[in-house]
Amino acid sequence: MEAPHTQYHDEDDVSLSLPFIVETSDLNIVKKPNDNARLIITSIMGVIFGYLIGVHFPYVALTKINLPSSSRLSMMNEYQSRAFDHIALEHLDSFNKPVKPQIYAPKNPRGAESLPPGIVVPQTDLYLRRLWGDPGEDIKKKPKYLVTFTVGWDQRDNIDASVKKFSDDFQILLFHYDGRTTEWDQFEWSKDAIHVSVKGQTKWWYAKRFMHPDIVAAYEYIFIWDEDLGVEHFNGDKYMELVKKHGLEISQPGLEPNDGLTWQMTKRRGDKEVHKDTQERPGWCIDPHLPPCAAFVEIMAPVFSREAWWCVWHMIQNDLVHGWGLDFALRRCVEGQIVNGKYGWQRVRNRCKREWIQFHNRLVKADRAHLKMTRER
Repeated sequence: MEAPHTQYHDEDDVSLSLPFIVETSDLNIVKKPNDNARLIITSIMGVIFGYLIGVHFPYVALTKINLPSSSRLSMMNEYQSRAFDHIALEHLDSFNKPVKPQIYAPKNPRGAESLPPGIVVPQTDLYLRRLWGDPGEDIKKKPKYLVTFTVGWDQRDNIDASVKKFSDDFQILLFHYDGRTTEWDQFEWSKDAIHVSVKGQTKWWYAKRFMHPDIVAAYEYIFIWDEDLGVEHFNGDKYMELVKKHGLEISQPGLEPNDGLTWQMTKRRGDKEVHKDTQERPGWCIDPHLPPCAAFVEIMAPVFSREAWWCVWHMIQNDLVHGWGLDFALRRCVEGQIVNGKYGWQRVRNRCKREWIQFHNRLVKADRAHLKMTRER
């Protein structure tokens, strides 16, 4: 039905067409202009009044309307959830505003000076955690010690035998230099081990990059072992008993005496639990109180206390990857006391020798620089 129109002229004699139509029954009533203005004003006031009622409704009305308890609880939860989201967004917006930091804590780790000290976690660990549930329930038992092997798949049987010499007090960490990791799942213990894979790298390359002291600080002692060690007569728990009994900061298990060993110091003896010095072949020791006659642990199977590892990690060079010469310098990382691999091809052996010389030269240079600075003070 076509809407009826009415015409009127205002003071400026402008013709307007006003199609305000209200249908009641079968009658069409045309509203006058004044009625239309009144209707608009009334509608606006109604909206404002309704808004004010709506704002206060959740606080008073829910307790007065006789709703089923489940419906009332649901409505209250929905309101509280929205209110919490609103408050959270307000706080988040205030945090996002660029404000000048009000905190400066010089004792915090470098870069974290603007954080409140109570929120800073300077150390982490290698404990495995779930993706769900209560974080406090992730770890049933925290291992005390960390055992690392740098491995290839061909040495799986020897590594399997070695790992079985350690109880659940030891966390196993495998560095895979051949890139093969999934094959190790055939061993039940492998599912709880940590696997890091970078092809063609040595254990000291791994140690420098994945074993920062802040990361391994959760462990009392750290084993950094080769993959080809014989462990027939070794027991991890008994070894730790001896280490703690004698207060050894840097140590290694005694090796079975045979013609293949280079150093007398590393041979197992039957007359004592530990030894810290030995008689080496004539001409092999410059000083009977220095390596390899004393204070000497070979790099194939060292065990470090948490405190000693802080020093050793810093001494490991970023670009020297074979570790030759480290065993002659480890004594520097034990204050006030004397504590107690095979590379098959010639090019690797030659690099080892060159690295040894480089490391020694750097150490001598650093000593001289420090001595010079001390004298100039």
